[in-house]
Amino acid sequence: MVKISERMKKISESPTLATSAKVNVMKAQGKDILNLTVGEPDFDTHVSILNAAVEAIQSNKANHYTPTAGILPLRQAIVDYHQKYDGVTFAVNQVIVTEGAKNALFALFQVILNPGDEVIVPAPYWVSYTEQIKLAGGVNVLVETAPEKGFKLTVEDLEKHRTEKTVALLLNSPSNPTGMIYTPEELKAIGEWAVEHDVLIIADEIYYRLTYNGNEAISIASLSEEIKNQTIIINGISKTYAMTGWRIGYAIGNAEIISKMIELSSHSTSNPAGPSQYGALAALTGPQDFVEEMRAAFEARLNFFYPLVASIPGFKVTKPQGAFYLFPNVKEAAEMCGFEEVKDFTLALIEEANVALVSGDGFGYPDYARISYTVREELLAEAVDRIKKFIETHKK
Repeated sequence: MVKISERMKKISESPTLATSAKVNVMKAQGKDILNLTVGEPDFDTHVSILNAAVEAIQSNKANHYTPTAGILPLRQAIVDYHQKYDGVTFAVNQVIVTEGAKNALFALFQVILNPGDEVIVPAPYWVSYTEQIKLAGGVNVLVETAPEKGFKLTVEDLEKHRTEKTVALLLNSPSNPTGMIYTPEELKAIGEWAVEHDVLIIADEIYYRLTYNGNEAISIASLSEEIKNQTIIINGISKTYAMTGWRIGYAIGNAEIISKMIELSSHSTSNPAGPSQYGALAALTGPQDFVEEMRAAFEARLNFFYPLVASIPGFKVTKPQGAFYLFPNVKEAAEMCGFEEVKDFTLALIEEANVALVSGDGFGYPDYARISYTVREELLAEAVDRIKKFIETHKK
């Protein structure tokens, strides 16, 4: 008899990856699916990065084990990157390079959480946060946020949910799935609260260079030395440099925590792939013009797509400031079409309209859906047309 551990029985598959897998199967069957589920840029990795990885392979630099924490030049480049963009000084021993930012989060939760420890998680949240916290024995303390308040939590919200078991606060700005950005003033208030109550700030900043229409994101660690010392930054190259498949992320912060994450990785993954590390090094130290080109393209898509989505009957959407998602409330549209739950509505859209969105239940907001605008504008327009036709056909 096959036995599954109790901790694995408590979690479920990532709904974003599950939906994407369903779409891929349907595409393989020859169906014309417009996939708006994927959280990755549709741009190619820059040629300078490709060349650096190839050179590392051909010169035999990337073909053997590297230090568990990552090659020293890459760790130094990460330190330099945060000095350049945030004005924050770290030491190399405060950095671990990981197999994507997702793995950095996983290792961090394993290191900092004991059974019953609580982590405050603003909702809506990225789908893997809550599952990783459960796997580490932690308890998710979910704090709902409202669209009329920009999907942001406040110090008052935090204080209502703080207990003697509160260990950490998870912040994601710009946010997946809402695209909202905390202002420096809002971050400072939150950071000072965390310092006062000795709550570790886990700052997921993976999207913080993808901001639009004059909005800017900053690292919470840049606001004061005290807040920096209370923060572990999670970041990576996947989104900014269109390198999702290279699987390079990192954590940077308290040296003792980072040291334990390195120990954990030494027994789990050994080290990130060598060629990917040299590609990441080239990304951080090489030409940056293509990053701005991609950011500008996403800004144009957002400004094109947002009013189209807002025009769909039963869709209520707040315009995001960063990342590359819209997160509309589609409950009214679902009910108009005879569906009690949004997840059934989004499933029908895939099967009948050939448009794939991600139901919001995996993000903690089951009345919503996440829509990625990482495809060309003509495809975004076609997706909206298909959704409108579906609603018109099924409207009760």
